[in-house]
Amino acid sequence: MARVLLAGESWISQSTHYKGFDSFSSTTFETGADHFIAAAASQGIEVEQMYAHDVPSKFPRTAEALSAYDVVILSDIGYNSFVLPNEVWLRGQRTDNPLVALAEWTRAGGGLMMAGGYLSFQGFQARANFARSPIEDVLPVDLLTSDDRAEAPQGAVCKLVANDHEIGKAWTGAAPPLLGYNVVTPKADAQVVATVDEDVLIATREVGAGRSLVWTSDIGPHWCPTEFLEWDGFAPLVGAMLEWLGAERAS
Repeated sequence: MARVLLAGESWISQSTHYKGFDSFSSTTFETGADHFIAAAASQGIEVEQMYAHDVPSKFPRTAEALSAYDVVILSDIGYNSFVLPNEVWLRGQRTDNPLVALAEWTRAGGGLMMAGGYLSFQGFQARANFARSPIEDVLPVDLLTSDDRAEAPQGAVCKLVANDHEIGKAWTGAAPPLLGYNVVTPKADAQVVATVDEDVLIATREVGAGRSLVWTSDIGPHWCPTEFLEWDGFAPLVGAMLEWLGAERAS
């Protein structure tokens, strides 16, 4: 069975609670991938999540190690988490660059997806910082070099523009509005499948023997609101995107 790895889409928060004279701190762990993983499972596709805090030390750093997976999804996890493992950041040692490996793995037949968020594409205050990185070359889109967010509290309209695409065929009915996305520009050899407020929402590309895909909104709140996650078309769309990238559905 094909293996699908989702890297990122989790965070640890620390809060200070002030109650009159007294205060105390609390720490929580949260993940924003549960709806996406459940949607994939409903379509017969199992997704393995690597939490964001594990990425610097556990993400595969060579194309050979990545060959254990058929599809890799990066979601709300920035450039620094890949290029600054402890060997580099704390000890000043050289090590393999996993973004170089991801590009090589994709060209050799892998399926790479990037989903949107504050730490995707270029991201909030450009902190995701994937512009000019090795994986920009294999994505179906070019990235801005500045903050690329489009916040849409009023709702951004989603539109299918490639009905004949394998992913487009899974799009059923009218999609609810999204609340934001990352602004990108499609490459000349990319196919735009769907738009959000006339910008790219889904784009695909054949890259050597592999494939790449972008979903420029989030895979959970706040950009992807509950209304969208509960839309009847969400799970089939997730399944179609992953299947196009190389995932296999359980029989």
